[in-house]
Amino acid sequence: MNKMFDLHTHTTLSDGELGPAELIRRGEINGYAGMAITDHVDISTVDFIVPRIVTAAKKENTRGKMLIVPGAEITHVRPQHIGEVVLASREYGALLILCHGETLVEPVEPGTNRAAIEAGVDILAHPGLISEDDVKLAVAKNVALEITAKNGHCYTNGHVAKLAIKHGARLTFGTDAHNPDQLKKRDMAESILRGAGLTQSNIETIFTNNENILKVKDSLNDAKDDSF
Repeated sequence: MNKMFDLHTHTTLSDGELGPAELIRRGEINGYAGMAITDHVDISTVDFIVPRIVTAAKKENTRGKMLIVPGAEITHVRPQHIGEVVLASREYGALLILCHGETLVEPVEPGTNRAAIEAGVDILAHPGLISEDDVKLAVAKNVALEITAKNGHCYTNGHVAKLAIKHGARLTFGTDAHNPDQLKKRDMAESILRGAGLTQSNIETIFTNNENILKVKDSLNDAKDDSF
């Protein structure tokens, strides 16, 4: 059975409807093998939110049943301050850094996509009508581009997929789940990716990317723990 790995979820620590424990349990019921919790942060909230995600992930990972990676989604931060919030997120323990890209359905400041890529985030989430130059920069900086399941944000999935395939950018999948109904099982996730014009081979690569990213980030956490 194909495993489900989700790199973009939210809890009550930001604007989600579920606490971390319930989000994790509901992911488990949906067949998840791994999940990143990536609540929204800015410079005023990162010190509060990220350490609590780290605590939730550590508690869950002692069970050894589903891999949970603590992360953060830098959201509506002005482009000139994104680098600062990336550094702060990492200092407080976030292992996977997303940035809320220039989606069509929210007033994200122009230049956010470019600033996030230059700051070295791991994933540019729902990047909207991202330019070819920014896709090329993402390739050079090893920044992944997200194909999303979230209503509204998904309007440009086809555009993102097309440019990513053209220029060899790494793609990931995230539900951007804020409530239980937005968590997707693997079969629905694959349907969403096919709807973006991706082949089955592309889809398998995306879920391999998701799995590898979670495992690599978790191994970095293990290495950090061993250093003390």
